[in-house]
Formats: sequence, structure tokens, C-alpha cells
Amino acid sequence: MALAEQITKDMTTAMKEQDKFKLSVLRMLKSAVQMEKISKNHDLSDDEVAAVIKKQVKMRKDSITEFTKYGKNDEIDNLNKEVEILSEYLPEELSEEEIDKIIDEVFTEIKPESIKDMGKVMKAATDRIGSRGDMSAVSAKVRTKLSA
Repeated sequence: MALAEQITKDMTTAMKEQDKFKLSVLRMLKSAVQMEKISKNHDLSDDEVAAVIKKQVKMRKDSITEFTKYGKNDEIDNLNKEVEILSEYLPEELSEEEIDKIIDEVFTEIKPESIKDMGKVMKAATDRIGSRGDMSAVSAKVRTKLSA
């Protein structure tokens, strides 16, 4: 079943169970997916939907960091619950070793010579890793490896 269909199905289940919190989170997610669909002007693949979910999780984690500074514990608890619900739809994250292996394979294929080749390396790495890894961490690893 496609990821977008699963979200819709889970929304229906949350409605039937009268789980208002989960329903509101899934409605926000469905809205974000719909906005992305409109902006891209085509039906989204599972990877594109996963990217939207990842973006939503990142937004909430950033908010948690901000709310922690001000001691807003109620909001932090709610955001943690939202992250938990959203994370159910994300594919399993790759381990550090798997990401390192993919980066090594990309370096072997592309043979970058300097930091100027960062874009080529990142494009190839993104194609292979997709939404199964933290791309900012991948970027940092690639930059370090190129600088060495």
C-alpha cells in the first residue's frame, strides 16, 4: 500500500476510535503532503511522501529545541508525541556504517578531485540514501572526506 493511502486509512481509523490528537497530526501531515503534490504538479512517490514526513519531523524537533529553552514542557510533550506518530511512517534509518559504505561507493564511482565536486557526490548519495538517512550528516561526512 502506498504511503499516502496508508495515512488516509489511518486517519479514518483515528476518526472511528475518536483519537483526536492522532487525527489532528495525520490531518496536518495529509495537508503537507497535498501541498507538496500541488507544488510538484504530480502524484507523489513513496520517497517524496517520506521526504515530506521527514521535513515535518524536523520542524517539530526544531520546535522542541526552542520550547526547551523556555521551559514549555506541555508543548514539548505534545511535539514528542507528534514526532512519534509521524516516525511510524518513515522507512528504517540507515546505520552509520551503511551510510559510510554508500559514500565510499559514490567516491569510488565519481572520483571527486576537490570540494568543487561536492554537488556531484551529494546528488549520487542522495539518490541512493533518499529519505533513509540524515542528509545534513551525509553532507558533513562528504565535506570532511573531500577536505582530507
